[in-house]
Amino acid sequence: HLPVNFQGEVIDAAEQIVMPGLIDCHVHINEPGRSHWEGFDTACKAAAAGGITSMIEMPLNASPVTISRKNFEIKLTAAANKLHVNCGFWGGVVPDNEHELNDLLESGVFGLKAFLTHSGIDEFPNTTAAHLRNALRILKKHNKPLLVHCELDEPHLDAKLLEETPNSYQAYLKSRPKSWENKAVQLMIDLCRETQAAVHLVHISSAEALPLIRAAKHEGLPITAETCPQYLCLFAEMIQDGATHFKCAPPIREKQNNEFLWEALKDGTLDFIVTDHSPAPPDMKETNSGNFAKAWGGIAGLQFLLPLVYTAAKERGFTIEQMAKLTSFNVAQFIGMSQTKGKLQSGYDADIVCWDPTKSFTV
Repeated sequence: HLPVNFQGEVIDAAEQIVMPGLIDCHVHINEPGRSHWEGFDTACKAAAAGGITSMIEMPLNASPVTISRKNFEIKLTAAANKLHVNCGFWGGVVPDNEHELNDLLESGVFGLKAFLTHSGIDEFPNTTAAHLRNALRILKKHNKPLLVHCELDEPHLDAKLLEETPNSYQAYLKSRPKSWENKAVQLMIDLCRETQAAVHLVHISSAEALPLIRAAKHEGLPITAETCPQYLCLFAEMIQDGATHFKCAPPIREKQNNEFLWEALKDGTLDFIVTDHSPAPPDMKETNSGNFAKAWGGIAGLQFLLPLVYTAAKERGFTIEQMAKLTSFNVAQFIGMSQTKGKLQSGYDADIVCWDPTKSFTV
């Protein structure tokens, strides 16, 4: 029903699905400093190609890392004139930047990200419970969330297996057991309860952590959680030895484990699906050697979020409306933009994706 004086172009989407543009709040773009891994120009184009109209970029793996206002301004300068979709930014918590956090939060970042294990980037060291307790108190004043990579690396029986058989995917899987994730999730639930500050658990892969998250939500704690296509659509049983392009952390787990993640998306234990897009050059992925011990841990998946999620969600009885919430509205709600993004509604930003559910392709 167009107004009589409408002057714009009308596009007939025919049988295509028209839905709110996807929002991916877990993206590593790596510029400045590591733009040969990926820069804003190509990352934004990949996002647009996959129906993502907004993304929030992580404080690593760019160099310098976004742990101060000064570094944030360097990143903003690097992004100028290279954005083809909406882009926001997270800041970071590291052991020695507590004095920077107020200033960083006031500069416009959406919240702060921290690691409980080595991040893979030496410039972004992991934190302890004490660091995060202090950060949560600061974040609460700003009404912004703490995002946490939940793995607590502890000695275990299979620790040396990867050293002995570095090309074995099963050895890599066993090197980062579910217990690491489960204990880290419990730690963050405890800190959330203690501080009553918002905590977000990134890329949940362990089904054993789901009852902990479910109970925390039932308790009324301000806790949210996400998962990613690699944990929903791929399974450890299908990954061959030497196939290092599948390496990410936490690792892709078994099919039975991953089916529980789908159930958690249905019942609201997991809030949404994002990519954790983390590209690297082929040599860093050790594509020639197949060495999981040395390979960079990260999957480049921006442009595949929509087709992967649609394909797998449809098989499990999800509706298009449910899928749109899991990839758009729920993310908008999390980042505090549910009044402007994530819905096709009058007054909202016109972030729209049209796509053909009958077309198929091979990745």
